Amino acid sequence: MSERTKRILVVVGFIASVFGIGAALYFVFFKAAVPPATVNPDGTTASGSLPSSGTAGPRVITPPAGTVTSGTKLPPAATVANGGRTVTTAITQGAVSFPTLGGDGKTMNFYNPADKKFYTVDKDGNLVLLSDKEFPSVENAEWNKDSDKAVLEFPDGSNVVYDFTEERQVTLPKHWEDFQFSPVSDEIEAKSMGIDPNNRWLVTTNDDGSNVKAFQALGENESKVTISWSPNDQVIAFSDTADSMGLNRKMILPVGMKGENFRGLTVEGLGFLSLWTPNGKQLLYSVSGDYSFNKPLLWLVDASPSTMGENRHSLGVNTWADKCTFATSTTAYCAVPQNLPENAGLQRGLYVDYPDSVYKLDTTSSRVTLVAVPSEDTTMENLSVSEDGATLYFTGRDDGTLRTMRLK
Repeated sequence: MSERTKRILVVVGFIASVFGIGAALYFVFFKAAVPPATVNPDGTTASGSLPSSGTAGPRVITPPAGTVTSGTKLPPAATVANGGRTVTTAITQGAVSFPTLGGDGKTMNFYNPADKKFYTVDKDGNLVLLSDKEFPSVENAEWNKDSDKAVLEFPDGSNVVYDFTEERQVTLPKHWEDFQFSPVSDEIEAKSMGIDPNNRWLVTTNDDGSNVKAFQALGENESKVTISWSPNDQVIAFSDTADSMGLNRKMILPVGMKGENFRGLTVEGLGFLSLWTPNGKQLLYSVSGDYSFNKPLLWLVDASPSTMGENRHSLGVNTWADKCTFATSTTAYCAVPQNLPENAGLQRGLYVDYPDSVYKLDTTSSRVTLVAVPSEDTTMENLSVSEDGATLYFTGRDDGTLRTMRLK
């Protein structure tokens, strides 16, 4: 090959390499900038063209049911409970203590620790003083059935019955504790705790401190006796003093006002807490056991003198009985902790801040229905329902405010 031919081939090769490199740069850097095929509203594609400026918007892909995408808003909470997220309304600005439904079934009474006074919230939401008198550092308040009198306990051991209608108070002995008014009268029950165990009794008295009667010796078992005055005025307490019936089973003994020998209640588990139906015919209670993974579980049992212990059955609801309230003798509402873990019934103090949902219990059919999930996570305490069944009152554990939820 001549020298001239070699030079020509070198030049041609150089030119070819320039074009090759240029083509490669085009495909790498410029080809990708061409718009991809777009999807028209009718499902066809417009290859290699920019979207038109017509009325059709961009293609929307609907996420699977239950998926929350960025920017998605939850539906607004309902103002009346319907089984979903429901608005709750604070009716006090600060924390309250010892709330109770008024005797008229519409108002709510409570103690305000900030100014040491008792108030009522009327049907229009106005705060009204029950008394101008200050009550410093009230430790506990137990109301009578009409919510116009209360036994007040103080840190120094003092106990008084205060009548908010008559603005009058009566002093009770300092060695009395665990007070409760009768559901049908203004009689008071208490534990009289003498220094000598032989001088410890369940006692009753009139609200003026007269007519004191000692009717059940406590001895060394005062911590095993829970005052629980039945609406039929026959059972006055429960005693956890029976012999063991084996693992996760025990007998709870009803204590009668006149020494009646009532049949015991067999319960499956520990941590017995109870709540009477308003007619006194049934008892709602909670216990925790291996069968419930040591979560508190609600049970219902017949509890009149002639049916004590019959028709005992679980309601399948994991909560404590003191988070429930009865609206009628056949309807209860309970605050039920969400996602309560195993063993919560053995160490309740570790799980008291779990947010609650509200469930309705029908004691006739044992049907359980989800009523509402508070729109903001709330731990609910001190539940009560207005006489017309339209309003649920409760306090929020987070800030102690008195709140409402509309049930209908």
